Amino acid sequence: MRTLIYIPIIHTEVDMGSVSEEVKKEYLSKYGKSKWLKHLDLISNLWETIRKRLLKMPVDYSKTRLYQDGLPVCGKEFEIVKELAGMGSKNHILLMELVDMGATLMGTEDSGLLLQEHKMIKEIVGTRGKNQVKEKLEEYRKHSDDLLVRRDDFIAKRISETLQDGETGILFIGALHKVDKRLPRGIKVVHLGAVKE
Repeated sequence: MRTLIYIPIIHTEVDMGSVSEEVKKEYLSKYGKSKWLKHLDLISNLWETIRKRLLKMPVDYSKTRLYQDGLPVCGKEFEIVKELAGMGSKNHILLMELVDMGATLMGTEDSGLLLQEHKMIKEIVGTRGKNQVKEKLEEYRKHSDDLLVRRDDFIAKRISETLQDGETGILFIGALHKVDKRLPRGIKVVHLGAVKE
């Protein structure tokens, strides 16, 4: 039996990388500083809840593989996660904690698909003028659903090919993804939201 603990996540400011400053400026201009601070507090509390629920689960971390939204299969997965943890990403701090407990970090995504999405988002964030932004958003919407499906297919295949019998996988994945719908029947999916604190 293979088990996958499925954890829907919201990305932190640090996780957004080079577009985070533009996203922050846009959010502040629309909603103001107090809503921005509430937003950051909400995300921080969410990550603390995820951590508490996950650590209460009876998991043998020596037989656990960690899969992370946005983490490419590249041979430098540990360095990427360590750097983001050092920058304060609660998601990546938790990954490092689980690695310290014996879990194995896995490259999860196709780097080409990640670069496509990053490029589209960067173009939207860097665009000025309402009409241009509207055009870029429409272009993004046309391609984003297909891109999300392709990313989900890759992630599901990656999990299926690497998660061995008797092992547990933990997938940290953005809330819009539907990887759980693309996994083979031989993988039992446990949604973290169903686990009580």
